[in-house]
Amino acid sequence: MQLSVYNQTFYRIVSDIYRKNQPIKKTMKKTILGIAALLLLSAVPHAIQAQTYVLDKTIALPGDAGFDYVSIDKVNHRLYVSHGTSVNVIDLETEQPVGVIADMKGVHGIAIANKSNRGFISDGRADAVVAFDLTTLKTIATIPVDAKGPDAIIYDPYSDRVFSFNGESNNSSVVDPNTLKQVGTVDLGGGPEFAVADGNGKIYNNLEDKNSLNVIDSKTLKVINNYPLAPCGGPTGIALDGANNRIFSVCRQNKGMSVVDASSGKVIATLPIGGGVDAVAYDPETKLVFCSCGDGTTTIIKQQSADQYSVIQTLKTPVRAKTMALDTKTHKIYLSVADFEPGTRKVVPNTFKVLVYKMQ
Repeated sequence: MQLSVYNQTFYRIVSDIYRKNQPIKKTMKKTILGIAALLLLSAVPHAIQAQTYVLDKTIALPGDAGFDYVSIDKVNHRLYVSHGTSVNVIDLETEQPVGVIADMKGVHGIAIANKSNRGFISDGRADAVVAFDLTTLKTIATIPVDAKGPDAIIYDPYSDRVFSFNGESNNSSVVDPNTLKQVGTVDLGGGPEFAVADGNGKIYNNLEDKNSLNVIDSKTLKVINNYPLAPCGGPTGIALDGANNRIFSVCRQNKGMSVVDASSGKVIATLPIGGGVDAVAYDPETKLVFCSCGDGTTTIIKQQSADQYSVIQTLKTPVRAKTMALDTKTHKIYLSVADFEPGTRKVVPNTFKVLVYKMQ
């Protein structure tokens, strides 16, 4: 917390009065303490003080198919929502649907490459990556990959490449976003889940079946380190705090979020979260970490420092609302979900939606 020069001076005067035990009336002491508290509070932005999240609105979307990842295009202010064989697109300025990318076989993730003005969708059932235009939302190409089950997908700005993480092949397919061709493969040594790029040539990827974290060189296409995540078991979502060089991996088996030193691989802390976690997101401005869980909760964790964390809220959400995206501009989080018939995995017709939660 940064105080103004005036606030620092005033605080120092108050401290000196008490330290030196100078005579002062009791009522005057209370007044000084009250003013000091107000000054200290005023030094903290309101948005950072109030960090309780509440439901803001519901965005209804058509269709009754399954759903997976959600992703944000920060440049064009759009939210992409995986939905069966299509992707729903929402304008984040109006929070209204603006389009659909359709006619795929089984959508998982969406990656955004603003440099080429293209987006990329992992079509797991087609063993392909689908490229589309970020402006028109029109499909440009379907790119076959020599792997099975493309799932998570990211764009790495450092290498200017797209990486799909193939759950059935234990590898990553590398696509050139300009030529729209596969240009390489990374052997991962285990079943991959979410991944995140640091923008400086490294990609971090959770291996769910190995309870570990890979560090990938995005230029050489090699795994250069593998870090065990114990006590984490079954890691899924991953997020990065680049300023503090910390990785957040969320894990299903132990219902925990592990904080990892990205340089050494040391597990710094493990925090309790809900069950059935999928995604995690980090907000560098508010210092909050969000863990969206299938049990009907999103665990919100406060980062006091690089190595100190505490759970500050268990946000109630619908059951199976486990995939999430964070808009770091508005600090809102977006979770996709549908209603299900009791005791089944059958979606109740016309109930698919995106839930919007905001800071109160």
